[in-house]
Amino acid sequence: MELKDVIFIDSFPKLDLHGFDRETAIVSTNDFINDNKKMKNEIFVIIHGIGSGIIRKTVHETLRKNKNVIDYKTFYNNNGSTIVKIKI
Repeated sequence: MELKDVIFIDSFPKLDLHGFDRETAIVSTNDFINDNKKMKNEIFVIIHGIGSGIIRKTVHETLRKNKNVIDYKTFYNNNGSTIVKIKI
């Protein structure tokens, strides 16, 4: 499945980062990637909120640097979440 084909995100695992600071968001994002890799979940959602965009920017930077991430994008129906595809 490609990220462009995702219409509903309710059935995918989610990580909610509301209220997190940058360092905690980085650690939580990488831990969530590793957990989903172990559980063989190819696609999941990270909810970072809209706010000032600091956490979104931090999450996207973390995803870009992670070798397990194939693709990610801000979900078109909700700018406060990012859908991620990883290598299994």
